[in-house]
Amino acid sequence: MRADRLLATLLLLQARGRVTAREVAEELEVSVKTSRRDLEALAMSGVPVFSQPGRNGGWQLVGGARTDLTGLRAEEARALFLAAGSAAPSAPGLKDALRKLAQAVPEPFRAEAAAAAEAVLVDSTRWSEVRDHDDPEFLEVLQKAVIDREQVNLGYLSPSSGPSMRTVHPLGLVAKASIWYLVAQTDNGQRTFRVDRVTKAQPTGAEAVRPSGFDLHQAWQQIRVAYDENAHSITAQAIAAPWTLQILRSMFGAGLTVGATRSDGQINVTITDYSALSLASRTAGLAEGIEITAPPEAVARLAVIGEILVKRYQN
Repeated sequence: MRADRLLATLLLLQARGRVTAREVAEELEVSVKTSRRDLEALAMSGVPVFSQPGRNGGWQLVGGARTDLTGLRAEEARALFLAAGSAAPSAPGLKDALRKLAQAVPEPFRAEAAAAAEAVLVDSTRWSEVRDHDDPEFLEVLQKAVIDREQVNLGYLSPSSGPSMRTVHPLGLVAKASIWYLVAQTDNGQRTFRVDRVTKAQPTGAEAVRPSGFDLHQAWQQIRVAYDENAHSITAQAIAAPWTLQILRSMFGAGLTVGATRSDGQINVTITDYSALSLASRTAGLAEGIEITAPPEAVARLAVIGEILVKRYQN
């Protein structure tokens, strides 16, 4: 994982004072092109690294060889530990390296650096929904709230229950297949919120309460298990036009089963999804391209959606 390599490269710079891209490549067993790109990424992210051309040149930290990172500013330390910490669960030894590195940053930044290393988790597996997403509007605010351990007044738009407001204690952020999730403590226990459905995120200034022994990686594993157990709670039968198959695959992934082709050229398909509301909402836009024939609750939900669209758009 790239964050693992970036941290290893930084530690290499600390230990040797000056390195070439080829030396980094040999040490980390990557190509020279990859090591040069990693060194450039460190410099572009604000870490005080610079290159010196020439026969005896190379890459080094500002100020030359040293055993600490006193040149790091607060935002630089936060950026570094956010990137490296997200890789820790899947990179053996990286957690120990992060703890050691935390002692090397300036003392005023150590607590924040340690919090940043535990703030974000990257889950490379996917739900059945596969889409690309831009970073949501309130991601940076929530990221800071997790690191600073500050309560947030959170506005949220739920697909099933509509808009709501609540005060939450942010515990961590998870990036899963480009979709961001906030794990937070609420008055009703631990909850997970999709960050792209957050409509407001206002830090309150009050300290967030973090459950004793909370571990983001373990918490996310429990969330994933609960999701997998409840994810496919509805199975629908449908008749689809051939042109819709690629779209349906992108919507439902492994939740789509393609059956036999009918005499009229249409195709029998089976779709599994976590609710009638979700299935109807995601297939309604295909209009004449698909007909859901069962179960009745999905058919009824589509009828309601149709009535709403007619009222809204009929001249």
